[in-house]
Amino acid sequence: MPSDQSTWLIAVPNDGDAEGLLQELAPKLTQQAKLPIQDLAQLPVPSFKTGTLDSLVILSEDLPKQDAYFTATVAKAVDTLRNLLNNDPSKLSQHILVDERNVDSYILGGWKWNEGRYPVQRSLRELVDGLTSEMTSIDNALKSKLTNYNLVKGSLTQMQRRKNGNLSVRSLSDIVTQDDFILDSEYLETILVAVPKNLVKEWYGSYERLSSMVVPRSTKELLSDEEFALFSVVIFKRIHDDFLQKCRERKFIVRDFVFSEEEIEKEKQDLETAEAFQLLVHLKVIRLFVESVLRYGLPSSYIGVAIKPNPKSAKKIFDILQRQFTYLSPRSNPVQKRVGKTTGQEDFVGEYQNILDQEFFDFVLYEVPWVIY
Repeated sequence: MPSDQSTWLIAVPNDGDAEGLLQELAPKLTQQAKLPIQDLAQLPVPSFKTGTLDSLVILSEDLPKQDAYFTATVAKAVDTLRNLLNNDPSKLSQHILVDERNVDSYILGGWKWNEGRYPVQRSLRELVDGLTSEMTSIDNALKSKLTNYNLVKGSLTQMQRRKNGNLSVRSLSDIVTQDDFILDSEYLETILVAVPKNLVKEWYGSYERLSSMVVPRSTKELLSDEEFALFSVVIFKRIHDDFLQKCRERKFIVRDFVFSEEEIEKEKQDLETAEAFQLLVHLKVIRLFVESVLRYGLPSSYIGVAIKPNPKSAKKIFDILQRQFTYLSPRSNPVQKRVGKTTGQEDFVGEYQNILDQEFFDFVLYEVPWVIY
């Protein structure tokens, strides 16, 4: 039985009445299994170019690996967002919008194959390779963004561990604000300097001359404690290293702090979770099609249905589906179709071990786990 923690994508042969299937299923599922009508929807399965039987079998062997990779990439993006948003489900749902809809609405609210980006005239192998290429780009971008985010987060975490120290060592994240910094300037930057109390007068008298391109009258005292006063000062970026060296020589302590609120927010917004999820669903639909052709043969016309089961009634929903599609039993033996009738050789079965190990039903079913969104 499929998981009760996933959305089920189902395909069966189209015997000429696609609308009729949904109309027949809906009352059984809503009345007998108490499935909300909004959790049941038609899922159009395009008529792709089938190619040869050999190419379909080879593709069916490759697709589980791609599916696992796609699912892992989406899960990683969602998990990163979840951590960024402090495990707040309401905020997470606001960030994971696919075509300006939440994930459930994307699948159950009239899903369509994106013909503009993935023309069905292409071969199935070309479509899968294209989807994989896009997902790989997203995965690489995600890794890069995670690295940048972790660097920023690590810096903040280290500072937050030093809350009890003086202004030369303590965290500044609860002291400074965005207004204390010049942001997004091509030439200028704001430096924070902790000045010993006995050197404050010297700071005021000398900071403009510490290097050649310090902005005059730009220093501002932000806070002071018993030992230090914290100043901001604006300099030209090109003298950054020289200014830091001159500060060290005068015993002025430059604080290594980068205002990170916008950077972290940018990382949240730039995670391409929504696009990755679209790619995953498109790949699932290709799997539905390939498996349907291998089970039921041509013509390649199939009906898709998407169901989001309630965990409490998932078994009842599945039992209804099994009874509904019992008539497909004589046509849905994938092992017999792909192996036994093809070769008659027991040794040949080893090549298709992944196929033999799968759990099969009279209808084709693949899952989108809820844990990834």
